[in-house]
Amino acid sequence: MIQSVDRAIRILLALQDEGVLGVSELASRLGLAKGTVHGLLQTLAAHSLVEQDSTSGKYMLGPALLVMGNVYLNSHDLRVRSLRWVASLSESTGLAVRLGVLVWPDVVIIHHVGPKDASVPVSEVGLSMPAHATALGKALLAFHPERRRILSEEPLARLTGQTVTDPDRLNEELDEVRASGVAFEDQEAVVGEASVAGAIFDRSGQAVGAVALVVPADDRGVDPSHIAAIRDTARGISRELGAVTWPG
Repeated sequence: MIQSVDRAIRILLALQDEGVLGVSELASRLGLAKGTVHGLLQTLAAHSLVEQDSTSGKYMLGPALLVMGNVYLNSHDLRVRSLRWVASLSESTGLAVRLGVLVWPDVVIIHHVGPKDASVPVSEVGLSMPAHATALGKALLAFHPERRRILSEEPLARLTGQTVTDPDRLNEELDEVRASGVAFEDQEAVVGEASVAGAIFDRSGQAVGAVALVVPADDRGVDPSHIAAIRDTARGISRELGAVTWPG
């Protein structure tokens, strides 16, 4: 590992978490000398990866990262091959659809179509959500080769009263997801919101993403037609990526 590169990445990740930080705050957080942090920030700023607030003197992420993010999205094979499937799923159900990838401990939304009745369209692209509390994350965790280890390494955050935080209980649920390829969550991440997701596989049989329908939480649960639609969509995208079987 190249030390300077590692330190620069840690600065970017710290700014991602906190939004705005000063040199002293970054130095304390990362356990580095202020001079070292200042030099790294100057280099990152020269490439527009960070920028400095003229009033406070503190630093934030820079616009070059947005350009990189757009390039990533436009060249990501999973996203590109999923666009028409996601649009069709949203159109047929009238519901919001999310496409996500696992970046443990989160799942990151790489494509999103809002519900038909949304008065003001809001894009969730780039949003990170705790994987253990979302159907998207569960669909991916179920097929993660080291899920039992990573789920036990750190305490799982409780977002609502419904969030499953016990690793043993969560692993039992994920065993069921692994058998069916479909995951559920009911108000575990956001009160009033439930979702159903299907894992997406590539030609190697690896789960490379997941697609989810977001539904209002109520006593009726997820409609069987929505489960069937998610299965068809996840299977269709997997086929586009060269998967031979579904689930993988």
